[in-house]
Amino acid sequence: MKTNKVKQTAEYLPLTESSFYILLTLTKPLHGYGIMQEVEALSKGAVTLGPGTLYGALTTMEKEKLVELARVEGRRKVYLLTPKGAEVLLSQIERIEVMLKNAKACAADTKKIIDDREEHHESES
Repeated sequence: MKTNKVKQTAEYLPLTESSFYILLTLTKPLHGYGIMQEVEALSKGAVTLGPGTLYGALTTMEKEKLVELARVEGRRKVYLLTPKGAEVLLSQIERIEVMLKNAKACAADTKKIIDDREEHHESES
């Protein structure tokens, strides 16, 4: 049974950085402007969403049942992650954890390449 879930979830992976952060913020109900602020804060300014990007992504995610409209407050639509969206988000987090583990395993060798190059350049001088 889990195989079906993995296949369904895998169809959405890898998430773009913007989509990842949007889903990450919607573990609690938020309206569009709140999502934009939260994404910028979480990413330490590395990801900024314009309204067109955000609302385009939300429309797609809503059609795909990854997020849902939780309520309307005046003109503001408040969105929330669905269980399917949570599965996709957790799968993406697992992918990132594996990538990070692999990167850390290679970090020493990578640093050695840089150090060797610097030593080579110093000896040429």
